[in-house]
Amino acid sequence: MDRFLEMQVFSNVVDAGSFTGAAEVLGMSKAAVSRHVAELEERLGVRLLHRTTRKLSPTTEGEIFHARCRELLANLLEAEAEITARSGEAAGLLKLNVPVSFGLMHLAGLWPAFLARHPKLLLDITLSDRVVDLVEEGFDCAVRIGQLPASTLISRRLASTRLVLCASPGYLKRRGEPVQPSDLPAHDVISYSLFSSGENWSFTGPGGEEQSVKVQPRVRTNSGDTCRAAALQDQGLILQPSFIVGPDLAAGTLVETMAGYRSRELGIYVVYPSRRFVAPKLRLLVDFMVEAFAKPAWD
Repeated sequence: MDRFLEMQVFSNVVDAGSFTGAAEVLGMSKAAVSRHVAELEERLGVRLLHRTTRKLSPTTEGEIFHARCRELLANLLEAEAEITARSGEAAGLLKLNVPVSFGLMHLAGLWPAFLARHPKLLLDITLSDRVVDLVEEGFDCAVRIGQLPASTLISRRLASTRLVLCASPGYLKRRGEPVQPSDLPAHDVISYSLFSSGENWSFTGPGGEEQSVKVQPRVRTNSGDTCRAAALQDQGLILQPSFIVGPDLAAGTLVETMAGYRSRELGIYVVYPSRRFVAPKLRLLVDFMVEAFAKPAWD
């Protein structure tokens, strides 16, 4: 009887919401997963899961046991990581979440060098602009851009980026260049829909005064790359971070507008859950990323 295996199987069933989902994560058959849970319930003498044809959910006892299982399994992983650290070589899987554009443009090229340094490590990289729950979704760390809300997460600053109002020379020749924020509602705008401020764009003027204006998007998208592509095709003004449009500004294919006004500066961070013991493999990854962005390419 492997009690830790039972806990691992049960925890994955609750997290996945199904025996099938847990089986895929664990590399087991659905029958084996079901058997482990049934044996666990029989040994404990309680029902841990509500089972229907459409839904699977933990009972009250199951919720309590699930929370303890997660804690015990996390402690086991930390203990293994501490022993690994003493052996002098990090090994195992690192699961991380990164924003789509930043991940493609500035992180994808870094991973081969990291893996070459640490050949026993494996990376599971998810690209998503959604703010994930690291603990609930099982991520070791995430890259986040913007102002970090108060939380229990540990953060390391990688770099900063500023939002740049820009457009193509062709668009500016056809429609003219905005001089101040109040000019923007009259312009074609490609808006990034995931900005926390929505379509209220804020700028700091020459005298330090704050000005905000509500734009009227011609195109709205949740992709910074789509904003950039539309701007390069003379479709309108965009407000995008320098890590996306920096090369275009340097090449002259996009032009910064509204001289004298600046938009927000955003921090770029790697965040990870607060634990008593940070696994060496995670520390290696965080230190590698901090080193890689000591001199950001878009500065």
